[in-house]
Amino acid sequence: MQIVEQNGNGTGTDKETLYMLGGIALVVFGAGLILSNPTVRRYMGEIGIGGLAQNIVPDVERYFKLRAM
Repeated sequence: MQIVEQNGNGTGTDKETLYMLGGIALVVFGAGLILSNPTVRRYMGEIGIGGLAQNIVPDVERYFKLRAM
C-alpha cells in the first residue's frame, strides 16, 4: 500500500511538505511548553542533560534492534 501519493516526476506534493513542517512546529512548540513547566525544569536540573542522554541510549539501541528484525 502506498501512503504518499506522488506526482509524475516522483516527488511528493507541496501539501505533504506543509504537513511535515507543521508537525515539526507542533513538536517544537509542545516541547517548549513542557520544558517551561517549573517542575520539569527542577527535574531536568537534578538529572542534567548528560545523565538524561546516558539513560536514553540503551532504549534507542533496543528500538533499532527491534526495527531491524
